[in-house]
Amino acid sequence: MSERIWTRNPGAQEQEQTTQNGRQEAETEQEDTKGDTLQCPECGGHVVTDDEHGETVCNDCGLVVTADSVDRGPEWRAFDAREKDEKSRVGAPTTNTMHDKGLSTNIDWRDRDAYGNSLGARQRQKMQRLRKWNERFRTRDSKERNLKQALGEIDRMASALGLPENVRETASVIYRRALDDDLLPGRSIEGVATSCTYAAARMAGVPRSLDEIAEVSRVEKSEVARTYRYIARELSLEVKPADPEQYVPRFASELGLSDESKMRARQLLKNAKEKGVHSGKSPVGLAAAAVYAAALLTNEKTTQAAVSDVADISEVTIRNRYHELLEAEENLGLV
Repeated sequence: MSERIWTRNPGAQEQEQTTQNGRQEAETEQEDTKGDTLQCPECGGHVVTDDEHGETVCNDCGLVVTADSVDRGPEWRAFDAREKDEKSRVGAPTTNTMHDKGLSTNIDWRDRDAYGNSLGARQRQKMQRLRKWNERFRTRDSKERNLKQALGEIDRMASALGLPENVRETASVIYRRALDDDLLPGRSIEGVATSCTYAAARMAGVPRSLDEIAEVSRVEKSEVARTYRYIARELSLEVKPADPEQYVPRFASELGLSDESKMRARQLLKNAKEKGVHSGKSPVGLAAAAVYAAALLTNEKTTQAAVSDVADISEVTIRNRYHELLEAEENLGLV
């Protein structure tokens, strides 16, 4: 029976010895660093971390070693394991304004690397193929494609109308509810998206008139009104009647009127409510007439044509409501 003799490679042995030495040096350095951080530089005492105040303090002499430390914990509190699992998250916050709630990734359209240098021809072709497949994977079924198109329409119209971010979020949530409740068959995506934007603006207290909505929409005004009534009824949306006073700040700002005129316009509308003049009248027309009347009463220059352009209301309507507002104040004995 032959006896097998094993020998070690000298080069491998040297490499192993070098690795062991490196590990020992790293451990020694880590221990030294740990010792430095746990000792007070003044008295050599024990150092503790005060997470509540964000400070590192010596437990013996009270010296504040470091202050304003970064709290890397969550900004929320959980009182049981289930609540902790529900609140746990990483990355950017989710948003309803994107069909995947912002959880997917995008490949930038600029053909540049991390250093800002242009990519070569082969790399550009590769990136183009990756963008195409990434887009296909992001919208895997018809429901996601529908949602992506609708949320894009909501974002476009909200930008054109100058609506804030909370209105876009609310409109996106309303559209998702309509899609989940199967309210879309027989109606256009653009029509439902426009109706959701109109409803969200009214619910947020920054209403826009149907004429303003129809100007930025891809559907007719009549379809928007019809779809809005249907969506509000089926989803039981709590949308209060539009208050004319909510239109005053925007109209006055676009006309360059002072705060005094805004307050006077609000007072005219309050007086009209007391006399019941607002009943059955368009809130946009009343607001436009109040702004015009307030400008005249405070000696600020503006014209019916300018107010008509801003409010998208005819000059005839402004004149009629203007006289009604002044008559209401005369009956109250305020003029």
